Amino acid sequence: MTKALFPGSFDPITNGHVDIIERAGNLFDEIIIGVANNTSKTGMFTLAEREALVQASIASKSNVSVVAITGLTADYAQAHEVDTIIRGLRNAQDFSYEEPIAQMNVTLSGVETIFMPAKPQNMMLSSSMIKEVAKAGGDISNFVPTPVAEAMQQKLMR
Repeated sequence: MTKALFPGSFDPITNGHVDIIERAGNLFDEIIIGVANNTSKTGMFTLAEREALVQASIASKSNVSVVAITGLTADYAQAHEVDTIIRGLRNAQDFSYEEPIAQMNVTLSGVETIFMPAKPQNMMLSSSMIKEVAKAGGDISNFVPTPVAEAMQQKLMR
């Protein structure tokens, strides 16, 4: 049985993330979505809120589970006998950012990373950009799952 880990901050999860999850679900027996904190970013949602939003966004996927990860992704992958780490790539800048992290993860845990390219319609999606559009009052419904759009609207109304 093959097990893959798709880690990320998912603040918020986007339709691009969901597409990667769906495609990875066809390649692996089990997908673990690891919701983590990114210390270099200020979050809109708490770790618990993001975990719940990811769960709501992928509820129909039978071979996918959602967990909160604290600490190193490599440590989690090794402790939970993950075969592969999955990362989505939109462009060359993403690869430049992700490649050294993949090298560190394999050095620390022995777990390889595979990169899945974004579909063309998702290449411009980023959680940061979606937050900016939402804060400016723009319509994000085509970019995020419905539970996320609703949660962002509620969060911004406060």
